[in-house]
Amino acid sequence: MQPVLEISAAADFALWPVGEHGSYGYLVLNGELTPEEVGTAVRQIAACNDFEPEEEHGPCPTDPLGTFLHGLLTMPDLFAAGGFRVTDSATGIVFVDPGCCNGLETWRDWLEALDGTGCSSFGHDPSSMAERVGTMVRLTFDAYGTDHSPVIELPVDQARRLVAGAQQDLQAFLALAGNWAEQHLPAHAAGVTAALARALDLAPAP
Repeated sequence: MQPVLEISAAADFALWPVGEHGSYGYLVLNGELTPEEVGTAVRQIAACNDFEPEEEHGPCPTDPLGTFLHGLLTMPDLFAAGGFRVTDSATGIVFVDPGCCNGLETWRDWLEALDGTGCSSFGHDPSSMAERVGTMVRLTFDAYGTDHSPVIELPVDQARRLVAGAQQDLQAFLALAGNWAEQHLPAHAAGVTAALARALDLAPAP
């Protein structure tokens, strides 16, 4: 299980160094990314929230950097396209792939599947789903697709360990991104780091 961020291509982006990625691929978030990969992730999360905030969040800055970061720094509800991807390491078969409209800010839906309602879905096209069945968790790649969609069942305790590991990867990425922001966005480092924590649902409880 890995936290992944959906990446869109960014032609001529020059506000800070980024890596080269094609559109609609995934970048695995953890504490081992290169500075360019961290820059790519920060650019993508900012781009996910790059729209005009409500009037009460203040006027948009006029400089290119301030304009690009404005939504990320001022919107109360942030979105980070992606989710937790689950792959069988032995076969390479993906059992959960984040679909359209799924975001990393909702990763705690996994806990709902384990200890709440017992069922969570993760976007559409594909419509991946996790469902608790007794002491097992059933993962379905596309619950509304063909009858031959890949399915795997895991013990609940193993699923909890996988979710905890993916959460640790997110926290390691956030620590890395905080250090990156101090180097590349010193005037906005604290705000960007706090916004990333909210976008990844890692912000401390008030």
